[in-house]
Amino acid sequence: MKRLLLVFLLFTSVLSAQDSTKVNLKNPNATIYSHLYFLQSDSYQPEKAALTIFPNSTKKPKNAAIKIKQILDGKGLFVDFKNTPTNSDYKDSLMLGNFNKYVLFPDVMPLISVEKVGEKWYYSQETIKNLDDIYNDVFPWYVLKLEELMPDFGHKKVFEIEVWKYVGLLIMLIIAFLLHAIFKRFTFFVLRKVHSYFLHNDGLAIAKVLKKLAHPIGLLIALSFIDKVFPSFQFSLTINKWVFVGLNIAQTVFWIYVFLKLVQVVMHVYSEFTERTVSKLDDQLVPILNNFLTGIVIFVGILKMLTVLGFDATTVIAGASIGGLAVALASQDTVRNLIGTFMIFLDKPFHIGDWIEAGEVVGSVEEVGFRSSRIRAVDTSIYQIPNSKLSEIVINNKGLRLYRRYNTKLGLRYDTPPELIEAFVKGLRELIIAHPETRTESYNVEFTGFGDSALLIMINVYFKSLEWGTEQSSKHRLHIAIVKLAKALGVDFAFPSSSLIIEQFPEKNGLDMKYNIDQKRLDEVIKNSIEDFNK
Repeated sequence: MKRLLLVFLLFTSVLSAQDSTKVNLKNPNATIYSHLYFLQSDSYQPEKAALTIFPNSTKKPKNAAIKIKQILDGKGLFVDFKNTPTNSDYKDSLMLGNFNKYVLFPDVMPLISVEKVGEKWYYSQETIKNLDDIYNDVFPWYVLKLEELMPDFGHKKVFEIEVWKYVGLLIMLIIAFLLHAIFKRFTFFVLRKVHSYFLHNDGLAIAKVLKKLAHPIGLLIALSFIDKVFPSFQFSLTINKWVFVGLNIAQTVFWIYVFLKLVQVVMHVYSEFTERTVSKLDDQLVPILNNFLTGIVIFVGILKMLTVLGFDATTVIAGASIGGLAVALASQDTVRNLIGTFMIFLDKPFHIGDWIEAGEVVGSVEEVGFRSSRIRAVDTSIYQIPNSKLSEIVINNKGLRLYRRYNTKLGLRYDTPPELIEAFVKGLRELIIAHPETRTESYNVEFTGFGDSALLIMINVYFKSLEWGTEQSSKHRLHIAIVKLAKALGVDFAFPSSSLIIEQFPEKNGLDMKYNIDQKRLDEVIKNSIEDFNK
């Protein structure tokens, strides 16, 4: 009885084992699993693996099944069955049309896919049609030829690896080194020629940057060669996986380095351009653009590195979008200031060194930064104004004036005779014409009104120089000439005062100012004053 029970249990276990090894084509997961399972060394049944190939798509379905697995192994591609769809009616939402199709590795092998035919899933007709081209691309003929040409000792194993693979790896590394050396020099030569052709100069600084740019480009070409050749050595899937992970990481790092150096080249070229422009505001844009472009390169590089390390690209992009939104919401002021910075550089309301009035702040623009601008006031103190505010308020840019306007009023005593007023005004006009720093085409000197304590003479002139110091020197020279003219003519300036006039008082006479208004004398005084001014 015990023997019968043991035979029964053994028989049922064999049946269950046979059932577990049946070819299952109900969904993408089952089809891919069946294909790979029946090509493993301990369950090798290629005729069953061939059942996963699209019917009548090839005369040799067994060879096709083996080639697909060799391609996946050669590129180090592990199938993650946890994320492979088990839905028998699966449809890829990213594909156009209503197709039951699943691509195993869309980023690396977009042509290898399974599709539904009737109620079963097979490797697609597209895969079988392009299988030979994919295989030849993954396994170049010249590496396979090396295996064929190797004598018998080359197929002996050392540490479980055939000798010809050691020889092939050595040859591959030597060729990669030569490619790196050749293309590094060739790339540097081309970049120098392009730079010299467009900018007509060849400085030492740009040469160093171009050399640093050419070095990783040569390494990338060498890595691309290794990436192309290495699968042909047919190492195990595990070895291939880690080798290609390392290659992808290295390529990503070198690409980040290339783009960082490319940013330096672009910024160097742009800085050379800004040095030839009159505006100093462009010079301030160089470090801002450099930091901005560098940040973008690093950010995109980190996203790419995460996908290389195995993170899902869709998840990474979604996470970056959500993270970017959270950062944007948390730093609204910074974003506004950044937008304000670009608005300042686009509109150019002022330049570095301009004297501006921005609200309550008056001073000279020293720096336009990534977030704020520095204004130095007359007392040499520094105002740090956020660019968002600076781009919104009204700015009076005195640095863009064509001329510096000077307007003042002179007060003469009320008892000054009309003839003397006319002579004084005439003399002021001739002084302005004789002044080398004033515009003779546009000025005003007029008797404009009656003040509380003086007769008002308005002077309105424009100085040619825009520099504040030169303007003050010009004022000083004009003021001295006015004072000398007034003294020579006998004109007295008034000052706030109160006069008490007594018309009748015993034995006292009223105050009577005496003015010399002889016209010849007045003309002679004006002539002498102008000659003295011009000395």
